[in-house]
Amino acid sequence: MAPGAAAFAPDVTSPTTPLLLTPTTLRSVTAPNRMWLAPMCQYSATDGLPNDWHLAHLGARVAGGFGLVLTEATAVVPEGRISPEDTGIWNDEQVAAWRRITDFAHTWSPHGSTPIGVQLAHAGRKASTWAPWRGGQDGSGQGRGSVPLDEGGWTTLGPSASAYQGFAAPREMTADEIAAVVTAFADGARRADEAGFDVVEVHAAHGYLLHQFLSPLANQRTDSYGGSFENRTRLVVEVVDAVRAVWPEDKPVFVRLSATDWVEGGWTPAESTRLTAVLAEHGVDLVDVSSGGLDARQDITAGPGYQVPFAAEVRTAGLPVAAVGEITDPAQAEAVLAAGQADVVLLARAALREPAWPLRAAAELGVPRRATPYPPQYTRGAWPVAG
Repeated sequence: MAPGAAAFAPDVTSPTTPLLLTPTTLRSVTAPNRMWLAPMCQYSATDGLPNDWHLAHLGARVAGGFGLVLTEATAVVPEGRISPEDTGIWNDEQVAAWRRITDFAHTWSPHGSTPIGVQLAHAGRKASTWAPWRGGQDGSGQGRGSVPLDEGGWTTLGPSASAYQGFAAPREMTADEIAAVVTAFADGARRADEAGFDVVEVHAAHGYLLHQFLSPLANQRTDSYGGSFENRTRLVVEVVDAVRAVWPEDKPVFVRLSATDWVEGGWTPAESTRLTAVLAEHGVDLVDVSSGGLDARQDITAGPGYQVPFAAEVRTAGLPVAAVGEITDPAQAEAVLAAGQADVVLLARAALREPAWPLRAAAELGVPRRATPYPPQYTRGAWPVAG
């Protein structure tokens, strides 16, 4: 705990305490509330090293009262980065840089200590792409396409040689390369423990490598990693097993899934639910339910809470789930939990706009100031709720 700091927690014995402000425990890790920070790429690293920007970004949300914070997609190998500016966890120098950030979460949190997790990732055929505000831009100002080899890019890998629309074609992975990816995720998890993380999340969503193996739209293999549901899910299960084998037994493992590809013939919510039941048998503690990102033809019907029904469906498999997707209002987030559609909510864009969103949520839901997790340095700015 920071010098002079005090840990503030809601009175969870009160029947009037909003569900958002109640703690939840997975294995030995307790998150003091159910408002968590979603992984969001910052495209600001050099050679995979997190720096002052990442400390400020994550530290602000720790101070802002989030109950758990997750890092951006963090590559387990250099060629697994989404962009050349992504963070990584493939060497000891990166471990030391991450340790500075996890120490902050554990030392300066208004909760006494905020759990922090790393999202382990490999981008597969969607690697080596431009950061959104760099090169290859279209009319929206967003980066598009692959970074050329002579400008710092690299040859990508995928389950098959089919490209994501507008990107360079990947090389189909060999059996040895698939095995090497499993090992790399395990090595990343081991380093994550050395770096002081409380949670690891295996990224199997948004069209990145593990999702590419799941979806028949990207996976045309005819060996034991393609075709049937069991074959297409094999790599995700192998990665989870390898991570769980090296990750401390008392720390939780999450998996992020895209519940649907939003394209006919792609990965479906029913398959996501079926896979979640399998993952429960392999030591996974929570599934973070998102959608899309696999195919540019996706036809998404967006709107407030548009992905929550997917979380509710996946939750029927028996594992805790996190809901995401245009959850922006405290009353809306509370209703998701009250309806039993999810166990926690993850905020992304709303958290970029408002690092202390949980503090405002507590005020709007009627939680007294004395029971709201303000850092002592910020109490004079507390929302004007009695108590």
